[in-house]
Amino acid sequence: MSKLRLLFVKEAQASYISHLDLIRTFQRAFPRTELDIKHTQGYHPHPIMSIVLPLPVGQSSDCELLDFEVVQDTDGAGIAERLNTGMPMGLRVLDCYPATRPIRELAYLRAEMELEYDGGVPAGALDDLHLLLARPELVIQKRTKRKDLADVDIAPMLRSVTLTEGEGIVCADVTVQAQNPGLNPQLLGKAIETYLPELAPDFIRVRRKAILDAEGRDFR
Repeated sequence: MSKLRLLFVKEAQASYISHLDLIRTFQRAFPRTELDIKHTQGYHPHPIMSIVLPLPVGQSSDCELLDFEVVQDTDGAGIAERLNTGMPMGLRVLDCYPATRPIRELAYLRAEMELEYDGGVPAGALDDLHLLLARPELVIQKRTKRKDLADVDIAPMLRSVTLTEGEGIVCADVTVQAQNPGLNPQLLGKAIETYLPELAPDFIRVRRKAILDAEGRDFR
């Protein structure tokens, strides 16, 4: 029996596939690999697979991870190529390899954000945003799992931010806490809207670039 991990890209149209539909997409694609996926026991067995840090709908990523178990012994060679023959547009498997590192070692994720301003970036926006995101406390309202609104301080979950200005956009390279608790980079837009409503962007794009361990190295 082998525990394997997929590294895959999710972008373009596929960024709007929900978490559950993404799992179903992989379940339908796995027969092409000729692997025996391990299933749960009971009356309704289903394949044992899980996506690490499910991506919010509408965001794209270069570094999504999916863990699964197979009955036979294998190092995953050739699996990525077989899966890619039937993947929908915007999904592409980059690698398949033994899952040796436990998920608890995953600490941060790095993402690129584009804050779009239809009327152009307001004067002085970059300086004001730098000051805002450097605050020791950034309390926003966030929905809990029970769908209630609660005050959450996201400042301790923000490891680093680099801002640059382009034509009609502010680009942010951010590194945030990934779990226990994790921070969705999109919520930085909520902080801007709360504290600097005049600088609230008209649209925000988020793309994950890397998943990191506590030392800042790529988690694989």
